[in-house]
Amino acid sequence: QVQLVESGGGSVQPGGSLRLSCAASGSIPSSIRMGWFRQAPGKEREGVAAIDIWGTINYADSVKGRFTISLDNAKNTLYLQMNSLKPEGTGMYYCAARSGPGYLLDVDSYTFWGQGTQVTVSS
Repeated sequence: QVQLVESGGGSVQPGGSLRLSCAASGSIPSSIRMGWFRQAPGKEREGVAAIDIWGTINYADSVKGRFTISLDNAKNTLYLQMNSLKPEGTGMYYCAARSGPGYLLDVDSYTFWGQGTQVTVSS
């Protein structure tokens, strides 16, 4: 089992920045893949950014050039730096982890999920 705890959400004006963190604990597999997923009200959960331990990174087209995902293996912590935030970035952001291969932004492939942290982008 892997436990995931997100932090860093909040309210920000359009154009602002936030940094999300996800602390992982428990039986962390050596081949772990981790990602950030977003769910807006009334919409399905979607992939935002994901990374594996070998450094492969995938971003959703909507966040490329504005968001940066990183993984600190020593601290077992995943980060998401979000810059130039837009109102459509509002939603609950979830951290997720899995050990199996496949497309990194595939929501259904992830086994372990955090409780989420709310991000609201509004003027």
